[in-house]
Amino acid sequence: MLIVERQTRIAELLVRRGMADLETLCAELAVSQSTVRRDLDSMEERGLVKRTHGGVVWIGEPGRADGGHPYAFDQRMGVLADTKRQIARAAAKLVEPSQTILLDGGTTTFFLAQELLNQSLQIVTNSLPIANVFLNAKDVELILTGGVLYPRYGVLLGPMADQALAAVHATILFISVAGINEGSLFNQNPLLVQAERRMMEQAQKAVLLADSSKFGQQALARLGGLNEIDLVISDAGLSEAYREEVRAAGCELVIA
Repeated sequence: MLIVERQTRIAELLVRRGMADLETLCAELAVSQSTVRRDLDSMEERGLVKRTHGGVVWIGEPGRADGGHPYAFDQRMGVLADTKRQIARAAAKLVEPSQTILLDGGTTTFFLAQELLNQSLQIVTNSLPIANVFLNAKDVELILTGGVLYPRYGVLLGPMADQALAAVHATILFISVAGINEGSLFNQNPLLVQAERRMMEQAQKAVLLADSSKFGQQALARLGGLNEIDLVISDAGLSEAYREEVRAAGCELVIA
């Protein structure tokens, strides 16, 4: 694994978890502690992480007017951006004019929103960043759910969001997750999972946008089974074992 690939992987893990200990990073990257220490030293010099006793904390991109502590959504936008754009372009090919599309509030779905700008669609989302993409799109009818703002990810959650989603019937849901592990889908927040469960119930077809780094990962809240997803779009880095796991769950698989 090249240095840049290894440090990108470290960034992905820290963005998702906030912090990690040295032994965990070594085990997940299958490299020595001295290698991880050198990577962390380099990343700390660039203002991306803060070393602690026995571990490391993600602090995000430097140089921001708000003190260098962007929201988690902003942090994740730069991680595997090219890969996410490729996945988004593949997802956009599934969309036809005049459809009602549900967009979950992830970074890959944000890239998908950009791909859908020139189509005539109904877009339903609980994501403020995605809603902003369509703010001046004359051919898009935008429906933004209400709810309580979860600021780290810019999504609206809670009973109001659930009530709004319950009144929607969508052609396709595009959803993202924090992890896929042993046939289960995971995300970081129980309220986020609640909203996504409702989205899955209200869509004719559920499409999971997940880059290969999401496989083998878990997070706080279980969203459901991989077998509840109709189609998975991932990237060429997805191992053959994970490809077989997707197919075994009954999902169609598209490699962007």
